[in-house]
Amino acid sequence: MSELIQVIDSYGLIVAFLVVGLVMYFSEIISKKIFRSKIPGSAIAIFAGLVLGYIGGVFGGGEKGLSDIPVFKGVGFMGGGMFRDFTIVATAISASFFLIKKSGLAGMISLFLGLIIFFIVGVSLGWAWGFRDPVTLTTIGAGACTYIIGPITGAALGASSDIIALSIGIGVVKTITVTIFTPILAKRIGLNSEGSAMSYGGLMGTTSGVAAGLAATDPKLVPYGAVTATFYSGLGCLICPSVFYLILDWLV
Repeated sequence: MSELIQVIDSYGLIVAFLVVGLVMYFSEIISKKIFRSKIPGSAIAIFAGLVLGYIGGVFGGGEKGLSDIPVFKGVGFMGGGMFRDFTIVATAISASFFLIKKSGLAGMISLFLGLIIFFIVGVSLGWAWGFRDPVTLTTIGAGACTYIIGPITGAALGASSDIIALSIGIGVVKTITVTIFTPILAKRIGLNSEGSAMSYGGLMGTTSGVAAGLAATDPKLVPYGAVTATFYSGLGCLICPSVFYLILDWLV
């Protein structure tokens, strides 16, 4: 056992990949077997990560979540800025601007409209909860856009870890909501073509939620909704910590 602990201590990053892989694996099983894919595995994995982070902070006696426990110290490096930025780039690497042009002006408008609407909703929630700091409000507003944009914005603006975690939680709730209600409302909102799927993806933004919701509606629509949702994330990471923050800072 002592030799095993030494190996784990020497290869902390590999252990971190193993832990995240196991969390993803069991999250996908729970999604398919229990929730019948109505809640995406990624949302379940994020929730599980928040729970593990809380447990790690309690038993480790620190403020870095699961990495406070020495055996899982590699999780702290894996969850750092370098890997975070790498994963953001990876989500957009296959997106094609020529593909998004097929959605026309409506698709382009949906991108900006979706970001503006959900950002305002998130800021309103933050204001209702009693927050007045523009950095905090911007981070929460960005989290309402997606659980990816929230932590990116929070890290860029220097928000505290608890506010970043709150923004992730809001984004997870949005993802689950979009996943559940997309197939229910698809017929009523005319979500039945490639163009409407691209506009819908640009308006909702959450890639995992849109993909899961469209898969339950019509699997052929998934690539079209996912491509604009990916652009939504990239655009949000650019304008939330810059344009939106400056506007909000001026207003507050």
